[in-house]
Amino acid sequence: MERLKGRVPVSLRDRARYRFDRTLARSTGTLMGWLVVTCLAVVVPVSALMVWTDPGSPRSLSGRLTAVWRTSGETLRLGSLTGTPLRMLLSALLGLVALLCVSTLIGVITTGLEKRLAVLSRGRSTVLEHGHAVVLGWSDQVCTVVGELVAAQAPHRPWAVVLLADRDKAEMEQALATRVGPTGRTRIICRSGPASDPAVLALVSPRTASTVLVLPSGEPTADAEVLRTLLALRAVLGEGADGPPVLAAVRDDRYRAPAQLAAGPRGTVLETDTVTARLIAQCVGRPGLSLVLRDLLDFAGDEFHLADAGAFEAGTFGAALLGHATSCVVGLLTPQGRTLLSPPADTVVAPGSRLIVLTRDEDAVGPEDCNHLVDPSAIVTAQPPPDAPARLLLLGWNRRAPLVVDQLRRTARPGSVLDVVTDRAVPAPARETDPVTAPAARLTVRFRSADLSRPENLLGLELAPYDGMVVLGPDPGEGPERPDDRTLVTLLALRLLEERTGRELRVVTELTDDRNRPLAPLDPGSDVIVSGELTGLLMAQIAQNRHLATVFDELFSAEGSTICLRPAGRYVRPGVEATFATVVAAARDLGECAIGYRDHDRRTTPAGYGVRLNPDKGERRRWTAEDQVVVVAGEPPESKEPTDGDAASARRPDENQPGRADTRS
Repeated sequence: MERLKGRVPVSLRDRARYRFDRTLARSTGTLMGWLVVTCLAVVVPVSALMVWTDPGSPRSLSGRLTAVWRTSGETLRLGSLTGTPLRMLLSALLGLVALLCVSTLIGVITTGLEKRLAVLSRGRSTVLEHGHAVVLGWSDQVCTVVGELVAAQAPHRPWAVVLLADRDKAEMEQALATRVGPTGRTRIICRSGPASDPAVLALVSPRTASTVLVLPSGEPTADAEVLRTLLALRAVLGEGADGPPVLAAVRDDRYRAPAQLAAGPRGTVLETDTVTARLIAQCVGRPGLSLVLRDLLDFAGDEFHLADAGAFEAGTFGAALLGHATSCVVGLLTPQGRTLLSPPADTVVAPGSRLIVLTRDEDAVGPEDCNHLVDPSAIVTAQPPPDAPARLLLLGWNRRAPLVVDQLRRTARPGSVLDVVTDRAVPAPARETDPVTAPAARLTVRFRSADLSRPENLLGLELAPYDGMVVLGPDPGEGPERPDDRTLVTLLALRLLEERTGRELRVVTELTDDRNRPLAPLDPGSDVIVSGELTGLLMAQIAQNRHLATVFDELFSAEGSTICLRPAGRYVRPGVEATFATVVAAARDLGECAIGYRDHDRRTTPAGYGVRLNPDKGERRRWTAEDQVVVVAGEPPESKEPTDGDAASARRPDENQPGRADTRS
């Protein structure tokens, strides 16, 4: 009947084997327990039998039990007992059983330890930290972000940086050890697994972290994965607002709004492609700006901080510019939370406002009147002429190229021209000029097709008329070679043209790998934008100073205040020795905030290339016409587009527009 029902009878032996297999499949502790029980079940009865069969054993029950105990403890002494053959046989049996049990026990313990070590090597153990920084995902920005978190000054430096990515733990640790270097007292902890899995994400204890950073990978689905990670983080943290601040990055602006919703009210979302395009566009025509930005964004030098403005309340912002000897004031944070960079000098400092300053240590910011250091006779009183229209050249095309062109359209002087030379088809929207955001009269864009992989095509270009050039490489995965290989070929041709013509070219280059920077055939101190490096620095700064997100947002936007390098002759008379306080006063008269300078004689010297940020107000030097002053300046009135109020309102980016970092709290 059972066969008719499809059931096969199972023997007792098979059932016992099945139960034994299930026992072996259980945990190490269960298996060890069964081994101990089995060992005692054999050793103790056999020892008792040996004692009771020994004519010389004690007569009392307690004595015999003691003998059983002693015999059981001597089971490893194989064949040590003598007497009748039965006793010797039982002794051998006892020793063999003991050897089997001990060896099996050792094997079980070894296997359990190996499994535990394998789990630890895979990075699947729970992290029990508090106040640590959590970095989710692996990208070309991860080494920069982790390195800057390690370099952050106390009290911003986390005691531990925990990295979770779907990569091998040993590979991550080796890559970070190679590129980040010594970490001092900060510990770097790597865990392996998909960050979009809530169960895996819980291993890094995000609830007790001080900040959480979500990085996009280099895959085509990177933005979707960032969104999934933010949703997983939301599931782990819950819907409350008690979690740590979250900073995420996406590449496509279509994912910014969904990512912001997933990040929650304490989240900030950046667009890496937009930030990179803004940096490239800002560096065109401003040689050395990338060096200034890198110095501003890393934690090795001076950074932006908030300082108390109590000493200047009810006074003017212009007075605060010369109110600190070792710090440079660049703006105000109003009591309502509004950020004002380089406001007019007559702006009143309202009670409750805070100063935005550039300084090395926020604890060292203290008011000190520096007006006595100003030499009015050295200040240039003539109004500087407006900048002339520029002629620019763009070589190459990738997914960020349309954003670069759009940024140049927004910031170019009326009458400027941009020539684009590329070996690939350019989408029609990138060729068109948006009449709302950038009239055609401001920048004329012309396209030309040429094979940039052939040096003879590059050598045939006439570069003399151009005031600045941008070199872009292809996107990763578009060809068999690495993206920077094409860029290096283009730079070689441009360097040869420099040698032929004897004219120094102003080139802004985009690279994908920072290790290729020394290979680039460029003059020392040239502007090189490494995709991911500056945005990684920006993310690290915002992660440690979230209240300054609006400051960086405005500095890297197309409208509003920006960082410029301008001729020193615009502020002080060339050849005159003057203090930096004099330069600050001259910049204040022009509606700008001076934060440093670039020494022309040291522009090719490594470790700064002449850039000096936040010098002491009393520092004296002889200024030349070739020196440059680093200032934070607003958009000049002559560069603004003539619009009515409604159009201006529609064009002005706000916190809900793509490309702007949402910093609502």
